[in-house]
Amino acid sequence: MDLELLERRLADSGEPPYRLRQIWQATTAGAPGYDSMTSLPSELRHVLTREIPFSTLIPEHEVAARDGTVKVLFRTNDGHPVEAVLMRYRDGRRSVCLSSQSGCPLTCTFCATGRMRFGRNLTPWELLDQALHFRRLEPIDHCVFMGMGEPMMNIESVLEACGRLPALGVTHRRTSISTVGWLPGLQRFTESDVPVRLALSLHAPDDALRSELMPVNDRFPITEVLAACERYYSRRRRKVFVEYVMLAGVNDRVEQARALVRLLDPRVYKINLIPYNPTGAYSGASPKAIAAFKDVLDRAGLGATVRLTRGRDIAAACGQLATAPRRGPDDSQRSTGVDCSSNR
Repeated sequence: MDLELLERRLADSGEPPYRLRQIWQATTAGAPGYDSMTSLPSELRHVLTREIPFSTLIPEHEVAARDGTVKVLFRTNDGHPVEAVLMRYRDGRRSVCLSSQSGCPLTCTFCATGRMRFGRNLTPWELLDQALHFRRLEPIDHCVFMGMGEPMMNIESVLEACGRLPALGVTHRRTSISTVGWLPGLQRFTESDVPVRLALSLHAPDDALRSELMPVNDRFPITEVLAACERYYSRRRRKVFVEYVMLAGVNDRVEQARALVRLLDPRVYKINLIPYNPTGAYSGASPKAIAAFKDVLDRAGLGATVRLTRGRDIAAACGQLATAPRRGPDDSQRSTGVDCSSNR
């Protein structure tokens, strides 16, 4: 819902200012459209339905995984594809994974989104409409900006969306923004007053390997990125979650775990080890290798968890969002999809 467009239309019609609040409150409570907002005059409901799109996104395809994860392929009004994910947990949590861009320009080698054609940054309303779509299905209480794109390249829209998420039931403490270390946006985020959590996609303990996996490291090397993360910690006193995808024979050796221990201050960082979800580029580390890697981190006091993968059977798992249709294991047509699932 484009609230700026809606506000202008209401003002042009001579409607009182409280109408905007009524509409937003009904929308965040899960209203499916203007017609269901009985607090509005009937004629106004008809005018809005006819003239103002209820959403800035058009749902094109939806698919559900065996574990209850739901992935939706949207189109923006100018035709760009966007995927978002709802993750359901047994403890009652309902977390949404939102995309900040259509595609991604940063071409990380293990990520399917990086092989897409980059479209554009999404507006704050397009970010919110991903969450609102799922809110219409059921209440939500967690949000991660870990879908398509690099959030720090679109930080103003992300921050504006974060500011409105509490109205949907998602507090700042339950919101996280993930970055590969795009420093201009990370610095802006640190300076902001929006107290959401930070996650860093690291994936290697040294610059040579990280540049091979993530070309952005040539521009913003590890030492500069970690310094920026530590400035965030100094200001917020909230630990930074380090995301580390486990690639067999690439970054999963015990020696590399020891290098991470030397690199990361346990007072500042907590590590989230991510089993690799196939995108065709690498093989995933074995459970034995992941356990040995985690053991090194744990023994050094560098808290580590292993991410619980969700939605892999519908390509909604970490690094898999790509929007190209494919055949799923049950031969039904599926769009591909990113697991931003929580830890085990």
